Amino acid sequence: MSEHTQGTPRFLTVAEVADVMRVSKMTVYRMVHSGQLPAVRMGRSFRVPRKAVDDLINEGLADWEQSRAAGEER
Repeated sequence: MSEHTQGTPRFLTVAEVADVMRVSKMTVYRMVHSGQLPAVRMGRSFRVPRKAVDDLINEGLADWEQSRAAGEER
């Protein structure tokens, strides 16, 4: 499957998500089970849309930048 296949979402394994986010696989499983990170169950494993991971990271960065900017204003 091509990375550039248009219209087809790219899915990551739990291990790949953990690697991208620099957290443990257990943390990813907790995020999936709590609903914080959407996932699709395929057989006995989960697949997470790459866009959901990117969105979560970008949301965290935006929060960090806001708190950093607020700290500089003081």
